[in-house]
Amino acid sequence: LPDYKAIGKIGEGTFSEVLKMQSLRDGGFYACKQMKQHFDSVEQVNNLREIQALRRLNPHPNILTLHEVVFDRKSGSLALICELMDMNIYELIRGRRRPLSERKIMLYMYQLCKSLDHMHRNGMFHRDVKPENILIKQDVLKLGDFGSCRSVYSRQPYTEYISTRWYRAPECLLTDGFYTSKMDMWSAGCVFYEIASFPCLLCPWRELDQISKIHDVIGTPAPKTLTKFKQCIPPDFPYIYNMKTPHTPSSF
Repeated sequence: LPDYKAIGKIGEGTFSEVLKMQSLRDGGFYACKQMKQHFDSVEQVNNLREIQALRRLNPHPNILTLHEVVFDRKSGSLALICELMDMNIYELIRGRRRPLSERKIMLYMYQLCKSLDHMHRNGMFHRDVKPENILIKQDVLKLGDFGSCRSVYSRQPYTEYISTRWYRAPECLLTDGFYTSKMDMWSAGCVFYEIASFPCLLCPWRELDQISKIHDVIGTPAPKTLTKFKQCIPPDFPYIYNMKTPHTPSSF
């Protein structure tokens, strides 16, 4: 990146690493998401879901701003230059002893809901809402990391293993990819609980434990609800139909 100077590494994931960069043109600081994948053409770059999402959703006060897309044809490298935020929600609450104020919790959740409303109104859903993908700067919250997003108009079934397990909605756990944008709202609810109380609401080791944990909190679904899953439930979960008597949720 000839127009930028690397300052330090912010984080790394499976498909990319994020660097703090300084522009040699304006002196400003930015977050650079350097993709690990090799790209062969501008067309392939433009078809990337994350780029399409950021272009469609910007500008919005609660969506991470994309400043520039840098593609090197010779090396096949791709970098997304975005605004630099202070931290993510996970970093904000990690190790914290005193709870956030009710006003601040409401402010953050209002902004998160605004970002999701904007996405859904524009025909997209995020599919990976979690504290690590929710960024803040001072008291401004912005949703980031749109690598898993999908059009609400695309045909089901979708990718079955999507979203981080702790924030995965029941329909993602109990079907072979038959879910909708409502999964984002479930994830947002889990984030809400975590911001307010710090411990993760639903954080077991396995998917089966996840379902059990959900039942402990909100109760076992009524038979009428379970019948909606019959046409798209995977063979791994036949036990779900043997639950005859719903139980009431535990106190949390």
